[in-house]
Amino acid sequence: MGGVPKTAMNLVAFPLKDMDISVLRQIIQGGIDKMKEADVVLVGGHSVEDKELKYGLSVTGFVHPDRVLTNGNLKAGDRLILTKPLGTGIINTAIKGGLASPDTIETVTRLMATLNRDAARVMEPYPVNACTDITGFGLIGHLAEMVTGTGLGIRIDSAAIPVIPETRDFAAMGLIPAGAYRNREFREQMTRVMPSVDRALVDILYDPQTSGGLLISVEKESAEALRNALQSAGVMPGAIIGEVVEEPTEMVVIA
Repeated sequence: MGGVPKTAMNLVAFPLKDMDISVLRQIIQGGIDKMKEADVVLVGGHSVEDKELKYGLSVTGFVHPDRVLTNGNLKAGDRLILTKPLGTGIINTAIKGGLASPDTIETVTRLMATLNRDAARVMEPYPVNACTDITGFGLIGHLAEMVTGTGLGIRIDSAAIPVIPETRDFAAMGLIPAGAYRNREFREQMTRVMPSVDRALVDILYDPQTSGGLLISVEKESAEALRNALQSAGVMPGAIIGEVVEEPTEMVVIA
């Protein structure tokens, strides 16, 4: 949303009777490493004993009130840029099944551990009208959120969607997380998929993402410049995947 994180607090639930405390130490250390990378200071936290392991951060930061980026300020003609490839939910399902290759495991781990900081920094001087990150609602879910109440529509070029290697194969095998089916059920009425679009890709578009990339809505004239700047900064793929259109209203068209 245009903010800069400054402080964070750990939130931990840990099955102390069922899991060695060394696991928790490694998790906490991983969080500290990422906070250092993001120039964030850990100021405390809260922990509880629980049957299910959970870890997260409550983060506080700063942003000028006139420079807050929301997900609901689309403008007709805007181009949509996605900064990370899709597929983390499907790949993680394959990992649990022992089917993902070492290269794919390394790729998805690196992507999920990559901060969106560089992308946020690069886009700052450009005429960005709206922005969101792609997380549990999947790409289509977040697109639907962005277009709701705007009187506009979104058209996505399916051929331009970046996807993590092996994701299409796993999707074709039916390795789809339950969250993807819930996402589809919730947003399918706002989605129009052209017959030429591969079914496996549609499943990927509903796939819930962990630590996904940014979806940036930028004015048409600056789209290629922003994409090039993102790629030059190492934000890959930084792909232009679609545009904001006047019709059909409040619909996401996948072509």
